[in-house]
Amino acid sequence: MGRMLPSLLEIVDPGRLKKQLDAAARLEGETQKRAIVEVLKATLAAGRAKARERLEQGAHRGRVCAESLCYLQDTIIRALHAFALENVFPVANPSKAEKLSIAAVGGYGRGTLAPGSDIDLLFLLPYKQTPWGESVVEYMLYVLWDLGLKVGHSTRTVTDCIRLSREDFTIRTALLEARYLDGDEKLFAEFEKRFDEEVVKGTGNEFVEAKLAERDQRHARAGESRYLVEPNVKDGKGGLRDLNTLFWIAKYLYRVKQSSDLVKEGVFTREEYATFRKAEDFLWAVRCELHFLTGRAEERITFDLQTEMSNRLGYHGHAGLKAVERFMKHYFLIAKDVGDLTRIFCAALEDQERKKKPGIGRFMQKLRRKKIIKGFKLESGRLAFTNDKAIENDPVNLIRIFHVADADELEIHPDALKLVTRSLKYIGAELRADAEANRLFLEILTSRKEPERTLRLMNEAGVLGRFVRDFGRIVALMQFNMYHHYTADEHLLRAIGILSEVEKGGERTDHPMATEIMAKVQNRKALYMAVFLHDIAKGREEDHSDAGERIARHLCPRLGMSAGETESVAWLVKNHLVMSDVAQRRDISDPRTVRDFADLVQSPERLKMLFVLTVVDIKAVGPGVWNGWKAQLLRELYFETATLLQGGEGALNRAARVAEAKEALGQRLADWPDTARAVYKARHTDAYWLTFDAETLERHARFIDGAKDAGLTIAAQPEPARDVTVLTLYAQDHPGLFSRFAGACAILGMNIVDAKIFTTRDGMALDMLWVQDEAGGAISEPRRIKRLEDTIRKVLAGEVLPPELIEQRFKGESRNEAFSIAPQVFIDNDASDTYTVIEVNGLDRPGLVHALTKALFHLGLTIGSAHITTYGERAVDVFYVKDVIGHKVTNANKRKAVERHLLEALADPTQNARPAKSRRREEVAAAE
Repeated sequence: MGRMLPSLLEIVDPGRLKKQLDAAARLEGETQKRAIVEVLKATLAAGRAKARERLEQGAHRGRVCAESLCYLQDTIIRALHAFALENVFPVANPSKAEKLSIAAVGGYGRGTLAPGSDIDLLFLLPYKQTPWGESVVEYMLYVLWDLGLKVGHSTRTVTDCIRLSREDFTIRTALLEARYLDGDEKLFAEFEKRFDEEVVKGTGNEFVEAKLAERDQRHARAGESRYLVEPNVKDGKGGLRDLNTLFWIAKYLYRVKQSSDLVKEGVFTREEYATFRKAEDFLWAVRCELHFLTGRAEERITFDLQTEMSNRLGYHGHAGLKAVERFMKHYFLIAKDVGDLTRIFCAALEDQERKKKPGIGRFMQKLRRKKIIKGFKLESGRLAFTNDKAIENDPVNLIRIFHVADADELEIHPDALKLVTRSLKYIGAELRADAEANRLFLEILTSRKEPERTLRLMNEAGVLGRFVRDFGRIVALMQFNMYHHYTADEHLLRAIGILSEVEKGGERTDHPMATEIMAKVQNRKALYMAVFLHDIAKGREEDHSDAGERIARHLCPRLGMSAGETESVAWLVKNHLVMSDVAQRRDISDPRTVRDFADLVQSPERLKMLFVLTVVDIKAVGPGVWNGWKAQLLRELYFETATLLQGGEGALNRAARVAEAKEALGQRLADWPDTARAVYKARHTDAYWLTFDAETLERHARFIDGAKDAGLTIAAQPEPARDVTVLTLYAQDHPGLFSRFAGACAILGMNIVDAKIFTTRDGMALDMLWVQDEAGGAISEPRRIKRLEDTIRKVLAGEVLPPELIEQRFKGESRNEAFSIAPQVFIDNDASDTYTVIEVNGLDRPGLVHALTKALFHLGLTIGSAHITTYGERAVDVFYVKDVIGHKVTNANKRKAVERHLLEALADPTQNARPAKSRRREEVAAAE
């Protein structure tokens, strides 16, 4: 538990501080004021340092740290006030008008402070005033500002406070927590009495409504989910402000002075209050350390801070989880506890204060009250247990209540949820083996109504993780990367919700193909189960797909699924990443790619289910991850594979397909002379004809015909529906051309997501680049396209060097540097019949594609296509290459050289892309 905390006197000794200020009082004028500021500044710094030392050595005693900082601030303000009265503005016989009371309000009024918190002060003046009071206030504020403190202050009479509190809920909330600091106690007592009688009394309903509405707005601003992987410890869902809201409402309604009084009032049981204090203690530890670490009032636990935070708060790696992942899991479990407390408490208040529903709502409520549901009753239209022994007598009711709530579209009464939370001990091996409980759960999971809502409620109540223990292992599990926006359990629940919407047709606009295919899936039950299980084995040392397959083979039969359904679920879980990987990281136009994928899938039904699973998985990762480009790649792979599985056109021989493509283009170029058509067709290799559809082939033909003898011709075609802009570049071919194109894009912060690179038989380069802006969208503005074209021309002319400009553009952007990704290079000669496929994995950084392609150029390799994918901070770039004579890279020494040079490029992209003054003899030999 850590050592016992020392006395508050170690934070600041009031007696010692007074002696120091008395010594300063013997000075005069500005010298005196400077001395006072120096004394107080040193006191503040020493006290904060001691508080930080306690926090980092005292087993996360967060509230104690916050209270210590508050005590430090209280002592400084009292000492400063006393100094002002004794030495600067002394009054021998003060009149009634020469009185002043100082109170802490807002967060400071609660008796807790973070290092970067504002100091909110209320200076209470009597109704009749003299310049003396304002002079004292002004003097104190100037000294506090000189200390570097952020002081929020107001100078008011008691009557002003009452009037403004009635008009503004923010002011009312701040004054609700007013705490006497120093000065005239009678004046403060008058304020407290009048505030209770004239503001609080009889206004409980409106205050509760205002605070709950404010909470909802705050959650919307900070992010609706409490499981965002860069959470806001103050304003986020499950953060400190949620605890504050709970206490504000309780204090307003019950007029309690401290949180422990909530037990006396019956608001919390002792166990729930212990949870409240545990959560408060942890969140204050996190918030204080966050401020100490950053030196400012930072409230978001960003990726670049999480690792250092976990180290300072004493976390260590264990059981497949990094220290940072264990820290963040603890955070999210605490946020869940806060959610449990605020949900139950606020729901009970909402139920008490709920207004009667008008019109049809009252009629439907009456109808619902008449419904007889075995084992349950309705209270105010909400589902409740008939008695407190309902679960003890039949533990299946722990699952059944959620099943009934889903089937009859009912809300569950807060008291019933309390009973569920307090009865989790009844979820053991016996209940998990119960056939009826498993049947009910499977029906909840595969419900045609709102499965996500019901499963989420089960998770919040603690039922889901105990009934499906493997799910319990991923509750609040964060993966330390920039790709996943939510915790693992939140991701699965969101995926179920998206699948349900796809099935209902609610995603038809964004996902028309998934909606169409979902309607044709024969075993929806297996698909729902696969979506629920696809990431259930995250956070283990073994591959989560393999472990997930094993979990599926055990859980599906337990839930009553057939052997065939179990096999389908297990296969989908094991292969849930394959379709996404193939679509984004392989050349779909290469026949070998589709053939190998079809050999794995084997059946049209599996293909349908895998497609839908892939779509909902990507969409559930977080906002902005799914885009039109990924949709297009998945569609192409689906149709190519479906055709091949059905023995259709995909199985036609290569020569016939080339002839068919040439014939289709010839028909579209009917306005060209026969000779011109024949000459043009002869310019391209078979690989070119097999890659594009007839429309693209025609566009290329007319583009090249218009280029004539221009040195470089560029065409840009924005495709907003696919979130990409297609760049077509035509120029005299020379080594390293694609690398220069990549450098030009990187200079402007644009990302290449795919590329097709062709050389005509007469030595011209025809390259197609699919590019996106930094936000992952198409580049549509003419000025940006013009700037890109100008930059490409300057790079080709040697007027600008990409590495230098890339370094200048991204200087100081180190967000990705918080992560450590082991660089890897995989060289595969089996994935394509004609190319060597090189896959490069590593930390994504500006200019990486430029550096990698330049390395390939120096190695004497020709790039046929490139497929660039990022998963947050991780880059996965794939290149289809041949050597200078058109063969695969098979020589062992050459393969080692390729791997070494690409690893060097991964280590420092901008440095390794710079022109080398001289190249080592071994590098030259390796490139030959």
